[in-house]
Amino acid sequence: MLIKTIIHIVIFSFVLINIAQSAESGGMPQLDPEFWVSQIVWLLITFGSLYLVMSKIVLPKISNNLEARKSQILENIEIAEKQRKESEKKVKEFEKIIFDGKNEAKNYFNEARQKVLEDITKKRISLENDINNEISAAEDEINKLKKSSDDKINKIAVETSSDMIKKLIGEEVNNSSISAIVEDLSKKNKEIKHGV
Repeated sequence: MLIKTIIHIVIFSFVLINIAQSAESGGMPQLDPEFWVSQIVWLLITFGSLYLVMSKIVLPKISNNLEARKSQILENIEIAEKQRKESEKKVKEFEKIIFDGKNEAKNYFNEARQKVLEDITKKRISLENDINNEISAAEDEINKLKKSSDDKINKIAVETSSDMIKKLIGEEVNNSSISAIVEDLSKKNKEIKHGV
């Protein structure tokens, strides 16, 4: 490439020398064909050294910087892709943990609810049994009182009647005759209540 450029410059300079020699001399010294060879030499030295400095020092540094930047960008892209995949994985794990937590909480809630319902049912049954037992005991007591109340009422009536008759008449009356009268009265009273 350098050789090609030098050949082009040399050919171009000869063409210019011929054109300049054919033109009138005078004016600016740069256009005087007498100085063209030295100008071409200095041009070749200046641009040749500039070309060497650019090709051997500056361009490799620029090229290395571009390659380093390209590799850094690719490396950053790979790291970003790995981090994206890891974050997606973490998000999925987090969602799974949340889903499992919700299911576990729902199961605990259902178990607790079931236990509470069972306890309520057991206590309700126990309470109903206690109430039924209390009702049965009260009914038995009421029935006993009903059965014994007639006898007690008759006994109290006989005693009260005998005391009253004794106070009225001043003599004692036989309790068996009073009890027979009270029994007759209570039978009639029962018959009246039952509509006989």
